[in-house]
Amino acid sequence: MKISISEGKHGTKWTAQNQLDDLDFADDLALLSHTHEQMQMKTASVTAVSASNSNPITLDGETLEDVESFTYLGSVIDEQGGSDADVKARIGKARVAFLQLKNTWDSKQLSTNIKVRIFNTNVKTVLLYGAETWRTTTTTIKNVQVFMNGCLRKILNIHWPDTISNSLLWERTNQLPSEEEIRKRRWKWMGHTLRKSSNCITRQAPTWNPEGRRKRGRPKNTLRWEIEAGMKRMDNNWKGLPGIVLDGECW
Repeated sequence: MKISISEGKHGTKWTAQNQLDDLDFADDLALLSHTHEQMQMKTASVTAVSASNSNPITLDGETLEDVESFTYLGSVIDEQGGSDADVKARIGKARVAFLQLKNTWDSKQLSTNIKVRIFNTNVKTVLLYGAETWRTTTTTIKNVQVFMNGCLRKILNIHWPDTISNSLLWERTNQLPSEEEIRKRRWKWMGHTLRKSSNCITRQAPTWNPEGRRKRGRPKNTLRWEIEAGMKRMDNNWKGLPGIVLDGECW
């Protein structure tokens, strides 16, 4: 890591005086650069391999694959910059977790309360992993809710042609609507984030303005915009929010 960032500032501009060169988690290292050329310099420094700026980025003489998406720390990072791919993957993993517990859902010995608690700990946690930072859309919320409702109906042994309203389903299983659940998790995460030191990168990230210009057309929704929309509903802003989060009971 020290080798890759020792030859000058080749990271992303973070503040007026500082650049962000890398993100580290355990043994993972994510090198950050503003241009293709800067990234090549970093990888070349790590591997002692030189390459012209016009060539693909290389590592030990091998060209690094340019992928449309990849998994990092359990979440899918997509070239579109949204959360659709991650949500789809989460639903798939949660479905596998739910099917693995089929004997539990079919059990006549376990009460509904116990089954719901197992669902919350073994399935719901898989489904909503990383939901705090999802860029949610109407379709995203709908897909998550449809999956959850299907699971809860099976737990209650309600099958077609028998029906139950969503409100009654959530009441009987003590669940919140997925949109409210995600919003609750997001604000809890924001509370932890805004309580950090002002010098912490995590604390600075929500209000960071990246360099560059947006593409033509309608801009895509972002997590920051969703957070700011929530602030408006609370009649608050970025300046006033940190003071509120310090009051744990109020938050």
